[in-house]
Amino acid sequence: MENRIEKRVLSEAHYMIETNKTIREIAKHYKVSKSTVHKDLKDRLKLIDLEVHNHIKSIIKYHKETRHIKGGESTKKKYQKLNKNVLK
Repeated sequence: MENRIEKRVLSEAHYMIETNKTIREIAKHYKVSKSTVHKDLKDRLKLIDLEVHNHIKSIIKYHKETRHIKGGESTKKKYQKLNKNVLK
């Protein structure tokens, strides 16, 4: 694996650990696709640092378990904003 790819993978992993950001947010921050970040954190990281990979795995699991809540909150905020605009 190329050195720059290893650096990116570790950088993404440490960023996720420090900020608890989602894969989508990390992709936006590093200006790469979600697929790239997902492959970096799920596959490539395992080959580079197994301990960090296990930590990332638990963060991703938490994000998956709570995504329905985040989605519901986002939808609620969207319609509250729309209702405020209609009432004005």
